[in-house]
Amino acid sequence: MELSFAEILKTIILGVVEGLTEWLPISSTGHMILVDEFIKLDVSKNFMDMFLVVIQLGAILAVVAMNFERLNPFSAYKSKLQRKQTFELWYKVIIACIPAAVIGLTFNDYMEEHFMTAEVVAGALIFYGVIFIVVENFNRYRNPRINSLERLDYKTALIIGLFQVLSLVPGTSRSGSTIIGGILFGTSRVVAAEFTFFLAIPVMFGASFLKILKFGIDFSSSEITILFIGMITAFIVSILSITFLLRYIKKNDFTAFGWYRIILGIIVIGWLVFIGNPM
Repeated sequence: MELSFAEILKTIILGVVEGLTEWLPISSTGHMILVDEFIKLDVSKNFMDMFLVVIQLGAILAVVAMNFERLNPFSAYKSKLQRKQTFELWYKVIIACIPAAVIGLTFNDYMEEHFMTAEVVAGALIFYGVIFIVVENFNRYRNPRINSLERLDYKTALIIGLFQVLSLVPGTSRSGSTIIGGILFGTSRVVAAEFTFFLAIPVMFGASFLKILKFGIDFSSSEITILFIGMITAFIVSILSITFLLRYIKKNDFTAFGWYRIILGIIVIGWLVFIGNPM
């Protein structure tokens, strides 16, 4: 079946939303659920559930492409010390992934059945928007003790991983929860953001692999095209999004993102109350 222009345009929009929101602390899954309420792809529910996760691979590949040399412990251009530090970074990432992997595998089906709704997204957007503002006010006069990834200890990495578990609730934001955890426990905003980027690599590759296995590998040509367009779009937009965020947080805090979350959450609640669920 050949895709219509309308379906291609919808896929591109979803890819743009994913690429913009995956790295900003405003919840990519939450935004994708909200956008999906209004932009319905002509696909099965099972495919859409898989697509909303696998499209994130495009965003993850942007991190890999932008940081390949930095993440490669076998680079011939690195000294022995630099290779050791790169291996240690990966060990910290793996340790930080363990809590979300255990909890996610245990409760994934339950979360998908009961929490993938606009109401949950709105509540999480507002709640963690308030948390961001409170944390930034609390952190305003504190000096971070960890100003580089090399100084990030294993205990703090694990704590950040525990905060990542919060993001299993859609609307929370995986990057938002880990950045909050990092800031509260002594990292600079840049370190918290960079570690969040790298933490996403095994998490999203694993989640995408499980989703594809659950869906099966019997894709139609149109489904393959939708996945490809969505991932490519998310890849390109993610590069712009990551570049913006790293520049932004060198001079600004995350308070603006907190207010954005609160305002969006209120708009969604207003829509649900006065107009009704568009589903």
